[in-house]
Amino acid sequence: MTAKSEKKPQEEPMSLGQMLYSWLQAVVPVVVGVVLIFTFLGRVTIVDGGSMLPTLNNGDRMLVWSLGYEPKQGDIVVLTKEFEEVHGPIVKRVIAVAGQTVDINYATGEVSVDGQVLDESYILEPMEQQYWQEIDHITVPEGQIFVMGDNRNISNDSRNPALGTVDTRYVLGKTCMVIWPLR
Repeated sequence: MTAKSEKKPQEEPMSLGQMLYSWLQAVVPVVVGVVLIFTFLGRVTIVDGGSMLPTLNNGDRMLVWSLGYEPKQGDIVVLTKEFEEVHGPIVKRVIAVAGQTVDINYATGEVSVDGQVLDESYILEPMEQQYWQEIDHITVPEGQIFVMGDNRNISNDSRNPALGTVDTRYVLGKTCMVIWPLR
């Protein structure tokens, strides 16, 4: 046989059904993977409000890690518990976990956990006043956390009896990083 006499068989064009099936084979696993990742590993949450200034700004988009997360003192967490006029995810800092005792001195603006004054270089400004009934001493119950915003003077947090200590079942996860805007 010579090179001229060899002919490649021509492929027939794919039908619309074949193209659709081929496309679905590529897209469906990707969509399922993304859904599984955002359901079990983490998700993106948007900060709504200024209660976490200066650490987080209104409108920041954060990656939240969920898988196997247990709240720890100092972590910034996203809560799903709704209360009063706050609807949707709540972003706060964990001040204390189960069994720890929180003392708040409104005169000095200091917060202590188990007798140790917290080094809170992250807060926007010292607490000027309390917004709700005076909560100055509380031991966090089992399965609960005590949370506060970094902008203490405008934060709806565990000092508000409507929220109080938060059941850990309401913790969506820990913030890992701000993904937008880029910093």
